Amino acid sequence: MLESISTLQILLAATPVVLLIVLLGFLKLAGEKSALITLLVTLVIAYFGFSLKAEDVGLSLIFGMLKAVFPILIIILMAIYSYNVQVESQKIEIIKQQFSAISKDKPVQVLLLTWGFGGLLEGMAGFGTAVAIPAAILISLGFKPMFSAAVSLIANSVPTAFGAVGIPVIVLAREVEMAEQITTISAYTVWQLALLMFLVPFLIVMLTDRSVKAIPKNIILSLLVGGVTLAVQYYAAVYIGAETPAILGSIASVITIIIFGKVTARKEDKQEQLNFSRKQIFQAWSVYGLILLLVLLTSPLFPFASMMKSNWEIFQTNFTFSIAGGIRSVGIYWLTDTGVLIFISSLVGGLIQGVSLSGLFALLGKTAVQLKKTVITVCCLIALSTLMDFSGMITVLGLALATTTGTFYPFFAPAIGALGTFLTGSDTSSNILFGKLQATVADKIGADKGWLAAANTTGATGGKIISPQSIAVATTACGEQGKEGIILKKAVGFALLYILIAGVIVYLGS
Repeated sequence: MLESISTLQILLAATPVVLLIVLLGFLKLAGEKSALITLLVTLVIAYFGFSLKAEDVGLSLIFGMLKAVFPILIIILMAIYSYNVQVESQKIEIIKQQFSAISKDKPVQVLLLTWGFGGLLEGMAGFGTAVAIPAAILISLGFKPMFSAAVSLIANSVPTAFGAVGIPVIVLAREVEMAEQITTISAYTVWQLALLMFLVPFLIVMLTDRSVKAIPKNIILSLLVGGVTLAVQYYAAVYIGAETPAILGSIASVITIIIFGKVTARKEDKQEQLNFSRKQIFQAWSVYGLILLLVLLTSPLFPFASMMKSNWEIFQTNFTFSIAGGIRSVGIYWLTDTGVLIFISSLVGGLIQGVSLSGLFALLGKTAVQLKKTVITVCCLIALSTLMDFSGMITVLGLALATTTGTFYPFFAPAIGALGTFLTGSDTSSNILFGKLQATVADKIGADKGWLAAANTTGATGGKIISPQSIAVATTACGEQGKEGIILKKAVGFALLYILIAGVIVYLGS
């Protein structure tokens, strides 16, 4: 496979990846500046190094920026907006006190918000909601912004495999022509992530409380949460399908964490009584409750989404481009788009909480201004990943790694998935880019095609931790725009360890 690829092409294809890491992690340049510089360099490489026509270069930029806006930037905007509504109405104080009442134990609070609530958001919505909303709430509880960003990114790893109602695995099964065996791929994915379901919660609670005396309690909590998550995800993957493992696993972990928090609460904490009425509690949770309800109702689990898409064409907008010999399209479904659902939930929830309609729209404008750096960052990142895809750079990188690793390929298979997510910010996109590659290599080395296909999405969950797009979401939620490089340096060690563990598991199981 590698014979047709020159060393120069490999070096050129790797340049945008290396440059972005250097600018962010070593030169500590702001995210929007790093992304813009890397985009310009990628544009030159695509045109001169990979002979992508000028017309295709221009259309790739437009197509990439459209993908950035719909749905990613819209979802980021609305996720931050939903939190700002809570702050404006002051109902966030009720939520804060409720989380504190569950347990004064900081690790319990952090794990509940990031792994539990964040995992649920990832399973139902994805696209940054699982990072933005938990990180913002953590800051409101008094945690430091950089810590809140880091733990939210780390937690948004394992659930990503079955995020957005299982879309990554569903797409992967189609790419490798195993749609009829989707439960097999789902089960393989759960097994490959099994050890990480214990290690990630343990890492989160240890980052929260590093004291020696907290270790035994943190181990017990991690074992309980990891065991429950694994059991529920495996059952859902085998007997239900790819749509529900992250959702049901997160709900089960939330219940487990709450019970653990209540049982281990100190005596003085147990005596604390909250005097909130049912109306106040309903108001406080109306925004997030509506988000979960609407996202669930418009998911593939119910028929409404397919009915809307097939019958209500007036509420659909499609942009189609002919780029590099292929037809590319961006579809916007205005009634089922996650960003729109979050906006509706925030608007209705804000009215329930007593904020005026004019106040809610004024707050939306302020939130949009707050995200101006994030808009530049995300647009540039998606545009450069699109250029790398259409010019063939990503394929070159994947083939080079696949061919040079030889019989040890299964160990490196998750790294290819991680590379895809690092470049595109999406587990689904990584599966589209490299799913077929994994299956092709599996056939050549006599490995189980489903096992190596699952390895792609397993590795992609690790790449999600350090994806520049995810980091941009985290810094925006925490008000730390411009510090993306600092977070990247904090998170890269955890991500590499995560991918290494995944590689060992995939190799031993191949």
